[in-house]
Amino acid sequence: MDNFIYETPTKVYFGKGEEERTGKLIKEAGATKVLLHYGGQSAKKSGLLDRIKGYLEAENIDYIELGGVVANPELKLVREGIALGIKEGVDFVLAVGGGSVLDSAKDIANGIANPDIDVWDFSLGKAVPAKTLKKGAVLTISAAGSEMSNSCVITNPDTKVKKGYSCTCNRMDFAIENPELTYSVSAYQTACGAVDIAMHTIERYFCKGEDTYLTDSIAEAIIRSAIKSGKDAVEHPDDYVARANMMWASSLAHNGLTQCGRSFLMAVHQLEHVISAHFPEVAHGAGLAALWCSWARYVYDANIPRFLQYAHNVWNVDIDFEHPEITINKAIDIQEEYYRSIGMPVSLTELGIKEADLEKLANGCSQNKTRVLDGYKKLGFEDMLNIYKMAL
Repeated sequence: MDNFIYETPTKVYFGKGEEERTGKLIKEAGATKVLLHYGGQSAKKSGLLDRIKGYLEAENIDYIELGGVVANPELKLVREGIALGIKEGVDFVLAVGGGSVLDSAKDIANGIANPDIDVWDFSLGKAVPAKTLKKGAVLTISAAGSEMSNSCVITNPDTKVKKGYSCTCNRMDFAIENPELTYSVSAYQTACGAVDIAMHTIERYFCKGEDTYLTDSIAEAIIRSAIKSGKDAVEHPDDYVARANMMWASSLAHNGLTQCGRSFLMAVHQLEHVISAHFPEVAHGAGLAALWCSWARYVYDANIPRFLQYAHNVWNVDIDFEHPEITINKAIDIQEEYYRSIGMPVSLTELGIKEADLEKLANGCSQNKTRVLDGYKKLGFEDMLNIYKMAL
């Protein structure tokens, strides 16, 4: 087991009606002016945004609004939020929405607190935030796990680059998780969320590391819970038990718990980030579903025991020790069929991606053939291209 530091300072308020605490929590944080950050029309149409405003007004907390966050949060809106926040003297950022809104809010909070640094330099790894504003989240979709993670992923559409960065400054001070607020999420977006939740831990499960049987057991339980609750929520949108378990799995899958003692590099996420940077209409979870099974088939022979463990403990496949590849491929096939059963794509073709696009994607992921993704099997440009071809 590798050395690790585990830190999850975000305080979670989980359950029905917990969003009613919003105003009081922000007041306790000492905030005087809030940037209320959200996405499109869903928070407005549901009445949630008006309720949040009411909670702020009840505590005499001033606020300004910035909506318009898209599925892959963009640098332009982040810059707009930073300029607005500095101009208005904002000292707290409140995100109301899903992972895209939360990531955008994190970057804005970091940018306001470090006005002398170009915020895009954080994403490029040229600078690290020295400080940040206090911030919180009212979650409306279970997917990204950004509410408890230290990561932030932003897209620069001008350069077709989607980059994430991790640091303590990206931690939310609090996260409010009321599963009822996710009832209105469409079946497709619910399915995308189920894929992303499970993948946050699946990817960690297949990072380098040995003798992590406690972490493995936690990871396997979270993956199984995400699989079950995701399908139940797709089929029964108002099932509180499904929505609650899915929401809690989302937070646990991406807060660092399931990587304790293991290295960290999410290869399939890197392969997908390039896709959604070039094709912003592609939902992140859908891109992951279209890629993972091809990645697994390409790399499994580099660590057969690990994939056998996954096949048996997650998908309940009996192990054929004489022909382990049969067991592994059966588990991958089952996972692929699960994606189909919840309406997720299992090929890049279903996402509108053509063979002519693949070299561009591999070039982007390999950063012009200068980057190799580490793991059981190292992935260079040719490997990335082969995985994209398999996924087509």
